[in-house]
Amino acid sequence: MSRSKALLGLFIVAAAGGAAASGKLGSTEELAKWLPPLKWFAGGKAEAQSGQVSPTQRAVAVEVGRAIKKKTPVILEALGNVTTIASVAVKPRLDDEIVGIHFVDGAFVKKGDLLVTLDTRAIEAQIAQAEGNLARDQAQLEGAERDFRRYTELVPKGATPVLNLENAQTQVDTFRAAIRADLAALENLKVQLSYCNIRAPISGRISQAAVKVGNFVRSADTIPIATINQIAPIYVTFTVPQRNLPELRVALAETGAAVEAIIPGDKRRAHGTIAMIENAIDPTTGMATVRANMPNEDELLWPGTLVSVQVTLRTEEAVAVPSTAVQVSQQGTFVYVVKDNVATVTPVKVSRLLGNESVIEQGLDDGDVVVTDGHLLLTNGARVTVRERKAGA
Repeated sequence: MSRSKALLGLFIVAAAGGAAASGKLGSTEELAKWLPPLKWFAGGKAEAQSGQVSPTQRAVAVEVGRAIKKKTPVILEALGNVTTIASVAVKPRLDDEIVGIHFVDGAFVKKGDLLVTLDTRAIEAQIAQAEGNLARDQAQLEGAERDFRRYTELVPKGATPVLNLENAQTQVDTFRAAIRADLAALENLKVQLSYCNIRAPISGRISQAAVKVGNFVRSADTIPIATINQIAPIYVTFTVPQRNLPELRVALAETGAAVEAIIPGDKRRAHGTIAMIENAIDPTTGMATVRANMPNEDELLWPGTLVSVQVTLRTEEAVAVPSTAVQVSQQGTFVYVVKDNVATVTPVKVSRLLGNESVIEQGLDDGDVVVTDGHLLLTNGARVTVRERKAGA
């Protein structure tokens, strides 16, 4: 005890003694005036303050939620990316000049739409030449056939040697073969002419044109004129550990294994089903590649996008609580269970997370009331009062 506090104590005692000697401490009111300083001097300042409750006895205001037993999905989560089912590089099949681009960069094109036009003048001239050769050979065939008919009538009469008939037959066969060659050459030129009009082989989104009108393109060019990616339907490709493969195959056989693809920053979700599981596991990683077929009619998924994938394997009955109720300590996870306005620490075992809820495998029963907010001031056995949930919580 310091010297100043000792002197103050002696002063208070002396004053009290003087008051007692003068008869001023006879009433209860006068005695109450001297008790707080004396108790403070004795180290009991907190108890001297009348009406103050001990912190351990004060009720803590908390928010609560309820543990509910319901059907909860068993979800397999993975990281995947969006891949196209079909992707076509638009390239020329002739060495020619571009005379027309008939699509807008990034537009949606349908199968059969005209995309690029090449210069057709040279091929059209070759077609006209081939048609002339065909007409010439047809005329020669007609002459050879007349000779053959005439010699056929004369040989039985002995008016001409058989050799002339045989030569006429040879001429007919020669011109017939020439006509077949002319027809094949003409058909080949028409096919090449069709190559001058490049059309979309599939429906999808087209990229920007790498070359524009006036450029000379070759069939050997490595860079395509444009690329078409099929958008709807589309694949979501992801990998799963080999330990999850058996239950994934069971889900695929029984329910089709529903898939949800979540794009970071977008509240919408794309839905689909498992399309295929790769027929071998990567031995270096122990992962199996899985592809999900997504209808993607609204074009939510874009090729190359990284997405979070959730595969619903099955549903089962389990107790779920808000995830904010679950706390972590050195001894493990626990919750505060409220009963008769008293919070009790209850250890729990969390099975999995479902959005804002935690599925409890062990420790809680259906209907238990748990603390969801206000844990900071809580201790085991503390009294609590339930407050209304904050707006927007």
